[in-house]
Amino acid sequence: MTMGREPHIIVRDLTMAYGSYVLQRDLSFTVNRGDIFIIMGGSGCGKSTLLRHLIGLKAPARGSVLYGNVNFWEAEPEERDRMMRRFGVMYQSGALWSSLTLAENVALSLELYTALKPAQIREIASLKLAMVGLAGFEDYYPSEISGGMKKRAGIARAMALDPEILFFDEPSAGLDPVSARLLDDLILELKESLGTTVVVVTHELASIFAIGNNSVFIDPAEKTMIATGHPQRLLEECGHPTVRNFLTRGEAKAEVKPGEKPAPCFLA
Repeated sequence: MTMGREPHIIVRDLTMAYGSYVLQRDLSFTVNRGDIFIIMGGSGCGKSTLLRHLIGLKAPARGSVLYGNVNFWEAEPEERDRMMRRFGVMYQSGALWSSLTLAENVALSLELYTALKPAQIREIASLKLAMVGLAGFEDYYPSEISGGMKKRAGIARAMALDPEILFFDEPSAGLDPVSARLLDDLILELKESLGTTVVVVTHELASIFAIGNNSVFIDPAEKTMIATGHPQRLLEECGHPTVRNFLTRGEAKAEVKPGEKPAPCFLA
């Protein structure tokens, strides 16, 4: 297989539930190595919950999540811990420790999970911050920088252990259009320079079309996935009214005959 089509994450028949309440069912999709994979859908559909299932924070009601040939949720706890150290996660708010400087935030996982000396850790933290355009801001506290800079610092921290996969939860949320575009450019640069697989939860159309090359669309009404594929191809080829309404902000309506159930759009 070519690098871009080698499966990296395989989700099979996944059902997400809180007790007896089923949020989404029968989710099956593949994230290929090197993808920038978008998890998209309307508000309340379970995008962030799906991310939590992928990164080990919530177990599925049924189904599986495979990394390579390993079923994450059936693996021994020690193996799951090792797998999770290959993940880098940027949460929606940035989730930086307010009492730590940016360099200290980035250094935290290095201190916990490596045997590096303090000087080496400081050097790596500075390098990661430089990679996201924050050279010279090592000793600033989160309260002293802008929202966009906090997002970048969150990405630097997510990259601290050189992860195979980066997970971003609504990275552009709360940013002005210019800052959001700069963040999109950064994600593209990191993917190209590091060859990292990136999974992004977002509802921002500009970001979806700017960075995504694969996606899944989950729907709160049908409680399952109704589309997969390259976002641009879905825009051009998918006739499902919910997907078209989302991708065009309601400007392009798909016609459905009375009593007819729209077909899902699963594009290879």
